[in-house]
Amino acid sequence: MLINSMIAAAAGLILAAFYANKVLSIKVTDSRVEELSAAIRQGSMAFLKRMYSWISVFVVILAVLISTLTEWGYPWGSVAFVAGALLSSLAGFVGMRIATAANGRTTEAARDGGTLKALPVAFRGGAVMGFTVAGLGLLGVALGYWLFIEVLDLPNGYDVLAAIGLGGSSIALFARVGGGIYTKAADVGADLVGKVEAGIPEDDPRNPATIADNVGDNVGDVAGMGADLFESYVGSLVAPLAYAAIVFAGQSVLPSLLLFPLAVGTIGMGASILSSFLVVPKEGKLAQALH
Repeated sequence: MLINSMIAAAAGLILAAFYANKVLSIKVTDSRVEELSAAIRQGSMAFLKRMYSWISVFVVILAVLISTLTEWGYPWGSVAFVAGALLSSLAGFVGMRIATAANGRTTEAARDGGTLKALPVAFRGGAVMGFTVAGLGLLGVALGYWLFIEVLDLPNGYDVLAAIGLGGSSIALFARVGGGIYTKAADVGADLVGKVEAGIPEDDPRNPATIADNVGDNVGDVAGMGADLFESYVGSLVAPLAYAAIVFAGQSVLPSLLLFPLAVGTIGMGASILSSFLVVPKEGKLAQALH
């Protein structure tokens, strides 16, 4: 089952790369669309890099504390914690890069072929983040179980495995809260300065705060949401593993039950991959393509 989980995770990551390439292959011909898209992309990536630079300090400090203050922390607990943080950060970075590239390309597709052509571009842009989060989460837990439980046979192996989720939670905390604060500050600033003082309509690109508002939306709803989902997904895999290890400790039924959460994750990944190819919009039935 571990091999199957790793294969499913790799398949999800490959599909994410395929969708990313499909999105990036679309050329934006309108200079104004490209200008606005580039401004949002540059602002989003700049915020993300600055946020990650500060989070890295927190991660290092917490890794040292885990290593020195817990029985299971040295050295593998800290390694698992940092690995979880890195995987969550990587998912956020990839998702942000593609999401900010997909907005202008979705506009370009809508100009050429309307909503029928724009929907697949938007869907693929979002699917990159989804499959990256699920793929890295499933791969991280499967590799962690293989290394900490089967290869190293650590006495506190499940505590170490849970540290992967703790690392993801650390990134989710800063990305979700920090992105939300930035988004609301930019939103209020855009409303006050643009609509109240200058009389500029909401979401008008002439108002610089509108760009900042869109940057905040990407930071909070792409990187922040992705980190939040990564934490939840990894936690949903690790929690039943650890619970089963405690409840069924010493019983022969343990090995088969422990891998059940990974089996569910593997099946879910396969179903998601197959269903993603069913999103084919038809005239007058756009909602049906997504449901």
